[in-house]
Amino acid sequence: MSAPEGPLKQTPLHAVHRRMGAKMVPFGGWDMPVQYRGILEEHKAVRNAAGLFDVSHMGEVEFRGPAALEALQRLTSNDASRLQVGQVQYSALTTEAGTFVDDLTVYKFADDRYLVTVNASNIDKDVAWMRDHTRGNVEVRNLSDETALIAVQGPRAVEILQRLTPLDLSGVKYYWFAQGAVLGQDAVVSRTGYTGEDGFEVYVSPRHAAALWNALFEVGTPLGLMPCGLGARDTLRLEAKMALYGNDIDDRHTVLEADLGWILKLEKGEFIGKAALAAQKAEGIRRKLIGFEMIGRGIARSHYAIVKGGRPIGEVTSGSPAPWLDKNIGLGYVAVEQAAIGTEFEVMIRDNPVPARVVQTPFYKRKR
Repeated sequence: MSAPEGPLKQTPLHAVHRRMGAKMVPFGGWDMPVQYRGILEEHKAVRNAAGLFDVSHMGEVEFRGPAALEALQRLTSNDASRLQVGQVQYSALTTEAGTFVDDLTVYKFADDRYLVTVNASNIDKDVAWMRDHTRGNVEVRNLSDETALIAVQGPRAVEILQRLTPLDLSGVKYYWFAQGAVLGQDAVVSRTGYTGEDGFEVYVSPRHAAALWNALFEVGTPLGLMPCGLGARDTLRLEAKMALYGNDIDDRHTVLEADLGWILKLEKGEFIGKAALAAQKAEGIRRKLIGFEMIGRGIARSHYAIVKGGRPIGEVTSGSPAPWLDKNIGLGYVAVEQAAIGTEFEVMIRDNPVPARVVQTPFYKRKR
């Protein structure tokens, strides 16, 4: 992902990461921690106990006014009218071609107030797109600079976060949220995440972010909590087959090609990209995002060619070792004829064809 020119942005926790010895890297225009004690150790901490993530680089945009729902219905592929107050929805901000401006989550606070969370590198682009394609009595406000976001992910996340809030976290269902005090400060707590584990994302004022991070670290460390960087975040989300914008989804691939048909509601009414997606659904897709595991030795990486019989059939979009599964895995687009489970092909690694096989996804699914 190419970073915008100019100095890197810093989250409200930047000084904390530096003090804790995190290895920092540029990511989407931000100076972010890639790891603390190591990707493997951090990944396994999230699967076994809990991990603490700074995701304050993500963007938050509020839709407020009588036409808020109408605006979101036109902008996104999923059906926001199905949301109840306190519920969260995964969706796509679509182009006229049915491809991705971005992927996002939609939070319903009231009939006239919604919040969407977008990817860090796309904030300015997304806000401009939303404003350009919104009409009616609705205000679109970029709240990104007024919002910090900390994620606690893993099987002990409830136990850890519950020590800092009077909210009944066990009563918050998956992809729902609650509003209340966390460490004595106003917060929004959603049971969402990007790791394949149970966990929460806590939205707070930037001025309270460091205190919350430190408190979570203090109460969570005896329970196995570990601070985690972007490296573990990427391997965790890949095991769970959660798409990454700029790799697995972008403005060149449609919602249907990305195997995200479940966030496409063609029956809801008009929205940007509906005609293209309806036509593609009727005609059938020609390429599809699939998951694969390496049979031969080697790690697939983004943009590596996928071939069969010496003929190109697709391209890798994400690939890495899967620490929890002890194998090398990846995602990629292939011709739909080669997308069936069990299909074998080769990934070109340094001009060497290495065998791989299409497998069922997600690669990892937690026991509920």
